[in-house]
Amino acid sequence: MQISHSRTVTYSPAYTIVPTYECFNRCTYCNFRTDSGKSPWMSLSAAESLLKQLQNKDVCEILILSGEVHPSSSRRQAWFQRIYDLCELALSMGFLPHTNAGVLSYEEMQKLKTVNVSMGLMLEQLNPVLLNTVHKYAPSKVPEVRLQQLEWAGELRIPFTTGLLLGIGETEDDWWETLEAITRLHQRYHHIQEVILQPHSPGYQQTFDAPGLVLYKLPEVVFKARQILPPDITIQIPPNLVKDDRWLLACMKAGARDLGGIGPKDEVNPDYLHLQVEALQEILQHAGWEVVPRLPIYPQFDDWLSVELLSSVKRWRCSV
Repeated sequence: MQISHSRTVTYSPAYTIVPTYECFNRCTYCNFRTDSGKSPWMSLSAAESLLKQLQNKDVCEILILSGEVHPSSSRRQAWFQRIYDLCELALSMGFLPHTNAGVLSYEEMQKLKTVNVSMGLMLEQLNPVLLNTVHKYAPSKVPEVRLQQLEWAGELRIPFTTGLLLGIGETEDDWWETLEAITRLHQRYHHIQEVILQPHSPGYQQTFDAPGLVLYKLPEVVFKARQILPPDITIQIPPNLVKDDRWLLACMKAGARDLGGIGPKDEVNPDYLHLQVEALQEILQHAGWEVVPRLPIYPQFDDWLSVELLSSVKRWRCSV
């Protein structure tokens, strides 16, 4: 799994588990959330049955992706415990958990660090104007709150993934300012593994009435992002959101080097099916790129892990 040359593109063999789709945020572009009480929480027994089916399918990463229960809700502790228990279960069954459960407290992040090899949270955009538009009913999308999350991840030495959502009403200058904010935090803590550049891609559930990001802009964003971000941060492009092969290849040429988690379903963008790895390999290898699997933690962060987590990671590093 070592990246041997600059023509290498990585992906994570992954499966997404959703503890619950319920979320107290109401982002108008969201195609994921449901209201409280309309999404039963995944039980541990159901998760165990599912994970057993994945044990012989070359799945490494289990992405725990959850809607958010309000911090002041009487159900918050039970919600957090379910997420923790799912991570612990996945780890005990030989997988490597990576959690993205929205905004967490410092104490919640600290506890999840013990059962995750990496974690993530999208910054999306830092322009506070969006709090009057797409984020008007999304309290946890306050820019300062999300930046605090990235800072806590650095303090806790959690290998972290973040990213931008492009085309939700921000300006191009907002892109560069958000990338510069990520850079400043990384220069302080050296903890950001990847930055995702995710084009807004309209789905059937959203109420945000706007077209998706025009794909010819994406390679330009990648190129500029590669200039702003430190070289040890990998740029990720979700290939299922870039339907035209030309623009996907242009993004690689511009500096993207990762395709993210590839699994049966993109839970955040359910209207956009993942391409299978074989199809991606055909597209990229034809243009001279080597497509290789990776773990949800990059090797330079291995010494941040507990003995137990490091043991699990080493087993995977020896097998791929």
